Amino acid sequence: MLFYNLESYIAKPVTILKLWDGGMSLHGGVIGVLIAIWYVTRKEKLSFLRFCDYIACTIPFGLFLGRIANFVNGELWGRVTTVPWAIVFPGEASPLPRHPSQLYEAGLEGLLMMAILAFLFWRTDARYKPGFLVGMASIIYGLSRFAVEFVREPDSQRMEVVVKTGLSMGQWLTVPMIVIGIWLVATAKARRQRVEPIAGPDSVA
Repeated sequence: MLFYNLESYIAKPVTILKLWDGGMSLHGGVIGVLIAIWYVTRKEKLSFLRFCDYIACTIPFGLFLGRIANFVNGELWGRVTTVPWAIVFPGEASPLPRHPSQLYEAGLEGLLMMAILAFLFWRTDARYKPGFLVGMASIIYGLSRFAVEFVREPDSQRMEVVVKTGLSMGQWLTVPMIVIGIWLVATAKARRQRVEPIAGPDSVA
């Protein structure tokens, strides 16, 4: 609401309640989820960043399926192109062939992130460094989204941003995710924790 349709919501606030009209920005969804995690972890006296790390490892599944759904629904299509794998989307996309940018994002945000996080979780000690995995997820998503936006049709609500800056609103909103992700990864080692086992004599350092 703040970044895409603020003017219309200010003019007619009741439209905020129309949840069936339009979609959800991932960036807004991330903020909502982080607030929910903060509430739960504070209430249950759990580590916020460790909780985020485990949640981050499940994110690629949702991102992959979400982008496949975008492709099947013929929405959030790419820019007009002449590449041999271009696709003509029905409806509002016009009859011109376009990049299947939804599939690019499914591969990068979904499959690639899934592979990297799975390797880090199972093959390294990353899960004992609070913030490392969620930081990596932020970096991978941020860079993937930033790159794909160059071949994805910009959001019509904020075309003036593209005209003025050369970057889409999606790219600008992704920059903080990349910066925060880099900081989380860079500082994760200092937050390393020993994990005491429920059974057995050994701790995991």
